Formats: sequence, C-alpha cells, structure tokens
Amino acid sequence: MARSAPKDRAHAPDPKPDRSSRPTRPAELPQLDRLIHERLRLGIVSALAINDSLSFNDLKRLLKTTDGNLSVHARKLEEADYIGCTKFFEGRIPRTEYRLTAAGRKALEEYLNQMEHLIRVTREE
Repeated sequence: MARSAPKDRAHAPDPKPDRSSRPTRPAELPQLDRLIHERLRLGIVSALAINDSLSFNDLKRLLKTTDGNLSVHARKLEEADYIGCTKFFEGRIPRTEYRLTAAGRKALEEYLNQMEHLIRVTREE
C-alpha cells in the first residue's frame, strides 16, 4: 500500500477566523416599513420628499411606470396617510397632484434610519 506524500502546509487553507469576539446572540435587524419598502412606493415617497408636490404625470414619468401601477401604489400610500392627493381641473383637463404628508415624512425618515442601521450591521459582519 502506497503512502501519500505529506501535505504541503504552504498551500493549506487558512484556519477559520477566531469568532470568539463575536456576540453569541444574532444581531437584531430592524423591521422595515413594508408599505414604503416596495420599490415603486419608495420612489413615490422619495420623489415627494424632495418636491413640494408632483402631478400624476410627473410621477409616472419620473418612475417610468404605467397609469394603473402608479394609481394602485399611490392609493395604498394615500390610505396610510403618507401622501395627500388633490384633484382639480385646469381648464377642461383633470389634474391630480400629490404631496407628502407629515406622517409620510416621518415614516420615510424612520425607514431611512432603519436602512442605515441595517447597512451598518451588515458591514460589521
């Protein structure tokens, strides 16, 4: 029976890093606001956070979405009182304007804080 040659220690994988300094409990992750976390709704709230108000068509163009998709997501944000909606006519043309409410601004701020915390925790690992 042939004996195998001794392993070359220079090419041996590094030993696992010492994890004794890590906490024994898993890190707590923040609970994200699921209403804002959805991509299109986050886009709506973010766009309104940096603009006093935007029309339906402005939002549709900025977010590159369809009428139906924007309507559904805007309605969910309205129902949560994160955005306000004003409908009016300019001449004979109906217009819809959206603005971020105080509750929406607070929810966005909390969401951004949660995301920053999540990023910090992830980078520490």
